Amino acid sequence: MSVALEPYVDEIVSVITCDGRNIVGYLRGFDQTVNLILDECHERITSQNEAVQQVPLGLYIIRGDNVAIVGEVDEDKDTALDFEKMRGTPLKPIVH
Repeated sequence: MSVALEPYVDEIVSVITCDGRNIVGYLRGFDQTVNLILDECHERITSQNEAVQQVPLGLYIIRGDNVAIVGEVDEDKDTALDFEKMRGTPLKPIVH
């Protein structure tokens, strides 16, 4: 998986963690165990009752054993989203 992440370095990615968090930011680096370094990132917290919250995190390291999926973010589509109107069910953590 590490080699597959090379094209995403210095690009905005969305990371879903095994504990159900969604963290969005610039991928600055990674290693062979998929430890990720994200910069200028924020966590998106969804709720069925409130708008999507975006909590700033700044520079953030995510351990590889907590990474469920990494996806590229289309900046044009992402900036067009109105998070004030969005609602959603929070993701549940992975159960082993």
